[in-house]
Amino acid sequence: MDAQAEKGLLSILSRPSAKDAPSASSPLATSAKKGLANGTTMSRKQALKLMGAGAATASLALAGCGGKDQANGSTSGSGTSTSQTTVAKGGSTPKLGPEAEKVAAAAKRAMEKYHLKAVLAKVTTGTGEVATVAMGESMTGVPATEEMHFRNGAVAISYLGTVLLQLVDEGKVALDDTIDEWLPDALASKKVTLRMLINCTSGYPDYVAQKSLVNALYKDPFRAWTTEEQLSYVADKPLLYEPGTNWSYAHTNFVRLGEALSAIAGEPVDELIRKRIVEPLGMEGTQSHQTAVIPEPVLHAFTKERGTYEESTFWDPSWTLAKGSVMITDIYDLATSARAIGTGKLVSEKSHKEQVGSSLVGLGGPTKKCPKNVCAKQTSGFHYGLGTFIVGGWILQNPSFYGWGALQAYLPEKDLAIAASATLDKEAKVGLNGGQMVFDEIAAELASEYPPRP
Repeated sequence: MDAQAEKGLLSILSRPSAKDAPSASSPLATSAKKGLANGTTMSRKQALKLMGAGAATASLALAGCGGKDQANGSTSGSGTSTSQTTVAKGGSTPKLGPEAEKVAAAAKRAMEKYHLKAVLAKVTTGTGEVATVAMGESMTGVPATEEMHFRNGAVAISYLGTVLLQLVDEGKVALDDTIDEWLPDALASKKVTLRMLINCTSGYPDYVAQKSLVNALYKDPFRAWTTEEQLSYVADKPLLYEPGTNWSYAHTNFVRLGEALSAIAGEPVDELIRKRIVEPLGMEGTQSHQTAVIPEPVLHAFTKERGTYEESTFWDPSWTLAKGSVMITDIYDLATSARAIGTGKLVSEKSHKEQVGSSLVGLGGPTKKCPKNVCAKQTSGFHYGLGTFIVGGWILQNPSFYGWGALQAYLPEKDLAIAASATLDKEAKVGLNGGQMVFDEIAAELASEYPPRP
């Protein structure tokens, strides 16, 4: 994502302003010509162009950008087909109630306002389904349907956190165990703990923020990446701060955590997620795919990140997270996931309190070695838990990269779960998380007293 993408992500923190924020939506290739080569590390705004998820929200909002750099979608229509359905899985069409009508209207509003090509959304409460919506086109002439698969990006980070907490519940590890037993060669392995990996307080620099990696991604978006290649981009980088003393979002944490979990449990990460999360929740549309493969039917993605509007559906996602946690899902499973993570269904009550707790509130802030757009203060209205964000009371993840945009969110106060995924039309702002824009509109309709912002 670029700066414009980051502004879209920030709508989760406050409503869009009436005036467009300054745009920096040129593709990375253009940005590189204007100065990315001048340093070894690109700016956080530029790095966010390629971040898969909630990372962007954290990095931006906590960097103090939330109030002034808001996304502002056009109020004119995108020209995209907006035929819609509100359906139940299995094909039946329930009678639309007032809440379902609100969801459909909100999704359509987001689609027109932000130039979205396709929108999928599902909303549930503790008593059942509120609405499932599919509108727009996956490709020209191919209507979007609720069965279509898409990438879930950083949603898998909440799964890594869940697996870790399950291992804690089973007495196999403790959150405050240092990682040297399993990862002796990792930087500061005798100081960094499992907790620090999943709550982003290790001090590790983010490999995704390295301009050389970003350039490589755009040069060959079909390239497959190994763990060694991911970590090589920060192999010679020092800690940003003493472990446990600050907060900074870094994909490096999650790659290292994946390695540790596999070593602890003696199984690959994809198997751990399948056995411990996907199967227990009955998420039949969710799978780990380390390659660019997506099972049919597919919600196709498009982006202008490289300077021209092009299909990005099968750009390789293996650079994004730990091996085995690169995944696909559908809108039904995303809603199931939102509720399971939000309620702590798969972990003990004690572990869930850790997962969504406020222990980091008050921690973090810029230092001489770590600028404010990297190291940022945690607040009561916006903080990180163990693999998930807590924003204005919502427990959420919001993956966004390569033209994909989605969000899973759960609001305990109303027992409300919202899942959304969207793709971008040609007129959409570069890097916009369309799924987040859909969520923002739906949340305003169904839970206006709990705005998803600090």
